[in-house]
Amino acid sequence: MATFMDVHRDMAGITAERLREAHDADLAIQSEENVSFERAWADPVSGVVYCLSEAPSAEAVRRVHARAGHPADEIHPVPLTI
Repeated sequence: MATFMDVHRDMAGITAERLREAHDADLAIQSEENVSFERAWADPVSGVVYCLSEAPSAEAVRRVHARAGHPADEIHPVPLTI
């Protein structure tokens, strides 16, 4: 499994409740793609949302987000952490 950070744009005004709902939608179907969404962060002013996950591929992450109704604009592998 690899680690990925994905980015969603154009979510200005997102609330904690909407972020939780989006994250829960991912969690509900993540096992179908062998993805594990760990955490999400959002900036309501800029409309940028970040999600951290472990997955077999970026495409698996992309499919879960698309099916959950909030496609990712970018997905980046995170090969090094400390």
